[in-house]
Amino acid sequence: MVGREEVLRAAKTALAACRADQAEVVVMVNDAYLTRFAENCIHQNVGESNATVNVRAVLGKKIGVSSTNDLSDKALRRTAERAVAIARLQREDPAFVSLPGPEPIPNLPKEITTVREYEPEERAERVAKVIAAAKKAGVRAAGSLSTGGLGLAVVNSLGIEGYTSTTSINFTTVVMSETSSGYADWGGRDLSELDVEALGQVAVKKCLDSRAPRAIEPGEYEVILEAPAVADILSTLGYLGLSALAVQEGRSFMNGRFGEKVAGDNIDLWDDGLDPAGMPIPFDFEGVPKRRVDFITGGVAKGVVWDSHTANREPGKHSTGHALPAPNVYGPLPINLFLGAGRASAEDLLASTRRGILVTRFHYTNPIHPTKTIFTGMTRDGTFLVEDGRVTAAVKNLRFTEAITRALANVDLIGRERRFQSGFFGGAVVPALKVKAFNFTGVTEF
Repeated sequence: MVGREEVLRAAKTALAACRADQAEVVVMVNDAYLTRFAENCIHQNVGESNATVNVRAVLGKKIGVSSTNDLSDKALRRTAERAVAIARLQREDPAFVSLPGPEPIPNLPKEITTVREYEPEERAERVAKVIAAAKKAGVRAAGSLSTGGLGLAVVNSLGIEGYTSTTSINFTTVVMSETSSGYADWGGRDLSELDVEALGQVAVKKCLDSRAPRAIEPGEYEVILEAPAVADILSTLGYLGLSALAVQEGRSFMNGRFGEKVAGDNIDLWDDGLDPAGMPIPFDFEGVPKRRVDFITGGVAKGVVWDSHTANREPGKHSTGHALPAPNVYGPLPINLFLGAGRASAEDLLASTRRGILVTRFHYTNPIHPTKTIFTGMTRDGTFLVEDGRVTAAVKNLRFTEAITRALANVDLIGRERRFQSGFFGGAVVPALKVKAFNFTGVTEF
């Protein structure tokens, strides 16, 4: 992967060529490697190296953004000039005040570099263990193992200059029979912590245990949510209402409720981009240092994340280091979510359930009512009936329609072990949850 010096050189070259009142350059370079398998066969082994340069030019209150993946000096200068030309054609943004100025950037633990030395043959050897387990059980495995490295630089005309690099690993598998499926996944930065064989066994067991599922009536049930389902819920909540822009636009469930109860006493939810248990990064895409933000403490609404644009709209507010790359219509978003752990074991969660549903993960979740945090989706890849503290049957997948805040207000028990779950952008470190009331509204044929 292109190193620190070359990345910063490219950023500074583009910045020097940007003849604007203010300017910002974001350079992202990445190496990405993927081994994908299906029907118990590896069918793809690919790698990609790429770079993206974003130039943001500010002329008064007009803003233009241009990008390229060409790091040559000629392309960088052309991209900077194009950003200025685009800015001239824009309407003024009355809420824009300024790009952020420099602040001290915190240090992170040293990057784990073994990912970049991980050869295709080694990925294939790991994946083969899952395939072998599936074949032995007479079922079919699919999924992927990806590894990658990212280098990020942010510079601007006000003096910001930051560079960081990180690595990521993601493994996912779905194991299927004619009437069932099972799921397992893992995300992290250190290959030594990835046990593909154990994960494959989890997915195979879920698949075998959920064969010939029976239908149950929709309704309100106790529910045990495993970590992938919990991460899905919290990522949806972050998207819906944990952003300052959502509050400013009046579409957050936090509006008018700061300092009030919005969840159970046992719920602590925050974002921390510096915690090594997640996927740490020291600054955001404006070069502002990451700050921990507490959203819910003891069930009480506390705060939301900010970028420079939303913070400049209100006196006394400051960016918390949660800006996304420009142009950005989403506003700041939490991408390093944490839910506080409890004391319950997996056995405790089961034992506390009289009659309920165990959910491995959700699929195709979508918001319905943002301010009420109502969302809907399907269970998938391992859904089970729990009766008198034990799993008694596999059940057909169910559609749910539920308010996230209601679910968080009904959390009975919280698991003591937390897992990192990667998401579309960032991820979450979460335990399993036992919820005493969760609303299922439909049943599928599988």
